[in-house]
Amino acid sequence: MTPQDNSDATNSDATINTMQQQFDIMRTASRQDQYVDWSIRSARLKKLEQLVMDNQSEIITAIHADFGQRPAAETTMLELFPTLEAIRYTQKHGKAWSAKQPVKTGIWFLPARSYIQPQPLGLVGIIAPWNYPLYLVIAPLAAALVAGNRAMLKVSEASPNFEQWLADALPKYFAADEVTLITGGVEVAQAFSQLPFDHLFFTGSTAVGKHIMKAAAQNLTPVTLELGGKSPVVVTPSADVAKTVNRVWTGKTMNAGQTCIAPDYVLMQADKKHAFIEQSTAWLDAHYPNLADNPDYSFIINPKQASRVQGYLDEAKQRGATLIPLTDYEVNIETGFFPPIIVTDLPSDAKLLTEEIFAPVLPLVSYQDLTQAVAYVNERDRPLALYVFGEDKADTDYVLAHTVSGGACINETIFHIAQQNLPFGGVGASGMGRYHGKYSFDTFSHPKAVFKQSHLNFAHLLQPPYGKTFWNMMKVILKLIIRLSIFYFFLSQCFCL
Repeated sequence: MTPQDNSDATNSDATINTMQQQFDIMRTASRQDQYVDWSIRSARLKKLEQLVMDNQSEIITAIHADFGQRPAAETTMLELFPTLEAIRYTQKHGKAWSAKQPVKTGIWFLPARSYIQPQPLGLVGIIAPWNYPLYLVIAPLAAALVAGNRAMLKVSEASPNFEQWLADALPKYFAADEVTLITGGVEVAQAFSQLPFDHLFFTGSTAVGKHIMKAAAQNLTPVTLELGGKSPVVVTPSADVAKTVNRVWTGKTMNAGQTCIAPDYVLMQADKKHAFIEQSTAWLDAHYPNLADNPDYSFIINPKQASRVQGYLDEAKQRGATLIPLTDYEVNIETGFFPPIIVTDLPSDAKLLTEEIFAPVLPLVSYQDLTQAVAYVNERDRPLALYVFGEDKADTDYVLAHTVSGGACINETIFHIAQQNLPFGGVGASGMGRYHGKYSFDTFSHPKAVFKQSHLNFAHLLQPPYGKTFWNMMKVILKLIIRLSIFYFFLSQCFCL
């Protein structure tokens, strides 16, 4: 081990020790403050909103520096806007969400009452990735706060400028026992995931998600895993190619494809390929002229990620695939400039078709009929998102009915993530759990079931010793249940209920 390595290990150990101490403080505080009034939750949400509002230019600058180039327009549209929207939505609805929710009580137990009392889980951990460093840490944090929790945050070391900004800004708005940020590399992240949180919320790759779940299992910590995978585009025979090209490349070039729900590959009939490729080139020329010098185009985050994607392309070429660049510009691994490219004739086990791409590289896969396209999707892990294009409702309905995905769009990509009334989350290898809007509150709350007995009740009749009165009552109840079942059956048959 070199002196530098030794120093890094020592720093990590010190950070982990400090993290454990901070965890103990916050956990104790959460246990001493089980009831969190709405006024406290609301005040914390207002501070969170102010944190973002006060620092918009600093956020844009930090993220731009981490990516080498990230347009201010993209950071505003894809991070600042949805982050503030999430905070304001929770602020508007949180009081109603946190109130008691009366539910029906079984007829045999009346006049007792039943209700659900949402409660904070306590102390939650949030691990965020580098691709949308603001939105993917603050949106879950807003959810944790509206539910009355305290939170420890861990953002990716791959976005060091953003991490430093957040480390400097957060203490100006929140007490250390309310919300705190843990900084550090992989060793710190691993130790973070091993803490016995009341809930652990992770956004990142499927591979890392498996490690997170394994670590959390040691403490029986419940997890929400927002992962990724392969999000297919199914172009049905009735699809308008021009519209499809427009929406697919819009979703694919946002943040240079570094989006968990970016269109990953396109399934289409062979006779549409030529038009798709031709119109893709025209689309890029129209929306990103002079690409190499275009300030509206994002770069790949770092050389490691750019090299990974270039490796996928090299493998595809070696295995006989056709690479179709949409511009004459070359990839620059060091800067992260990665021009869009279409790939055809790929072997089904090529990495571009088995690994998440996270770049503006778009494989095209041919199918003969729609059932074959659906079978192709279903043979693989269930995706985080699925996009279907077509003007024939029967076609689009067929694809949605016969595939399972975390979310889906018809004649669109990406935008389902911006809907606060839709749950966002994966299924199978693309994740577990969901958030956004009320689903966020539910994720970070415990729905305590409460049964309140009435002063007038017959519970004493259900106590031993079980005599004649008890058995007569049971006979009456069972007869009533049978007769009611028969009655409802005939009623449903008569009125087709």
